[in-house]
Amino acid sequence: MMPQRVRLQYEAATLHPTAIVGCQVRRVPEGSTERYTRWINSLSPEQLYTQVYTSHGPTVVMPTWFCSRDWFLKVGQFDEGGKGVPEDLLFFYQSLRLGGSVIRVDECLLVYRYHQNAATHSVLEETIWILRVDFLQERVLSQWDSFTIWNAGKQGRKLYRSLNPTNQKKVRAFCDVDENKIKKGFYTYEESKERPKPKIPILHFRDASPPFIVCVKLDMTGGVLEDILLSLKLTEGKDYYHFN
Repeated sequence: MMPQRVRLQYEAATLHPTAIVGCQVRRVPEGSTERYTRWINSLSPEQLYTQVYTSHGPTVVMPTWFCSRDWFLKVGQFDEGGKGVPEDLLFFYQSLRLGGSVIRVDECLLVYRYHQNAATHSVLEETIWILRVDFLQERVLSQWDSFTIWNAGKQGRKLYRSLNPTNQKKVRAFCDVDENKIKKGFYTYEESKERPKPKIPILHFRDASPPFIVCVKLDMTGGVLEDILLSLKLTEGKDYYHFN
């Protein structure tokens, strides 16, 4: 870590005693997890809260965390379940539940080494998925009367199937840019025990209504997705949340 790390993060934590304080990082080897690193370092203060549901995990990366011992003990320490337990995500979500804040010192204060044997690789993707879906339902979907899932493909349909029955009924439509998906007209939930089986309309994104849960990967479309969201004059954290 950089020589000034403890001082700068301590100063931030003193001002925000119920915060998890992170910082920007430099990855070694250079270029490791390029998209992830760019995400870690460039989220706005608002996005530190709005993007907590994405597959990237905590919006300040755990090796950079700094917080008061009082807050650490109040949140409940780490889950020591061992290999395969995403203890950082569990702690991070619980901190938010208790009203904790998230802050990033915007200086590179940590060299974050990448290696293939890191413990993070032992956590199953499905474990993370379940935690993310539950947190999204708890924090966002419980506040909405209806919403649209942005992506009529594999990830959007998986999210729909993962929702509890109450939130499934709130899905007014899927939306997409893919004409082939739009032409199908509906997604039929074949696994449903309801009769008739639920049929969810598939619309072009310009014909769909917010709020949206966006199930398209960030930073993977050459800026097209981000430009579309801007063109629709949508506000992140109000009109949409990123989930992928």
